[in-house]
Amino acid sequence: MAITGRNEDLGGRIRLGMVGGGNDAFIGGVHRIASRIDDKYTLVAGALSSTPEKAQASGKALGLDPDRIYDNYTLMASAEAAREDGIEAVSIVTPNHVHYAAAIEFLRRGIHVICDKPLTSNIEDAKKLVAEAEKSDALFILTHNYTGYPMIRQAREIVTKGMLGAIRVVQVEYPQDWLSGPADNKQGEWRTDPARAGAGGSTGDIGTHAFNLASFVTDLELESLAADLQSFVDGRPVDDNAHVMMRFKGGARGMLWSSQVAPGNENALRLRVYGENGGLEWFQEDPNYLWYTPLGEPKRLLTRAGSGAIDAAARVTRIPGGHPEGYLEGFANIYTEAANAIMARRDGTDLDPAVIYPTVRDGLKGVQFVDACVRSSAANAAWVQLD
Repeated sequence: MAITGRNEDLGGRIRLGMVGGGNDAFIGGVHRIASRIDDKYTLVAGALSSTPEKAQASGKALGLDPDRIYDNYTLMASAEAAREDGIEAVSIVTPNHVHYAAAIEFLRRGIHVICDKPLTSNIEDAKKLVAEAEKSDALFILTHNYTGYPMIRQAREIVTKGMLGAIRVVQVEYPQDWLSGPADNKQGEWRTDPARAGAGGSTGDIGTHAFNLASFVTDLELESLAADLQSFVDGRPVDDNAHVMMRFKGGARGMLWSSQVAPGNENALRLRVYGENGGLEWFQEDPNYLWYTPLGEPKRLLTRAGSGAIDAAARVTRIPGGHPEGYLEGFANIYTEAANAIMARRDGTDLDPAVIYPTVRDGLKGVQFVDACVRSSAANAAWVQLD
């Protein structure tokens, strides 16, 4: 049964715990900032590292109550579930191989889970996690943060309204350059270790972002793919570059490129969608703009808060046009959508149908995508069906 009840000392904010994300973890800080931007959460507990010493030091640095700094997530789940003021939700920001076991501990105790992507490091765990999440009273939210960007919401709405007509072509790419040489830091070290990251390297780390973005905007269902994966850096056991051709149900075709060995690229996520009546283009490094081209007409530059903005973009926009919003705010939008769902569940009220966030099913699709890419590449880029 889900933990309910308000802690008036927190002003009705959601009591949040965190697994992973200690002192030297970049993504933990991102999640904490995102959870606070709209003032919906208060971090009250944590098991912030895989080692007790680091977990204790990290919790102390964040000012947590010493009684609520835990040496591991199992202790945390058990102790928090027993408290009258226990956490209502937990943010899981660990390496991929920990996601499954940690999420299970909290889901089985009715604690809502907000989990970093990808869902799990392998498809077997992903399927089991879907089953656990769907029989739990708790919600499961996956932080594919790019789906929180206002202009991505606008792109999705344009497609949903039929303004492009039937979708024909989807092109998405996510190149980076930070792993062009041997991994020499903590982030690169675990992301290139198949035991912790999973069988996919760039496909699991950023290819899943690209795939999720294309799926979110178009609502197309991937049917089969042909993938050519490479490990260009000597001795690297996972891919660092991937070229993927995709066939969607209904006839649309797509191409996806993910790379972490493309010098000159930082986080160059780009999406292009073409239908029978028009096209869309969006670039993550310039995220407040969306190009929309009706067939036979000049290109139109749509801005995040400009005239003609669609409600889907406006409802996740905080500041006036010309003041850029981006990565942290996109994460915050996912956290706030999650908060809306959690509070509606807590208060027994109907959830606004406009609330959108990636679910455990979206996470499964991402792991299926990685699995299919690895299988296809091993068969010399043969076309394979998704598991």
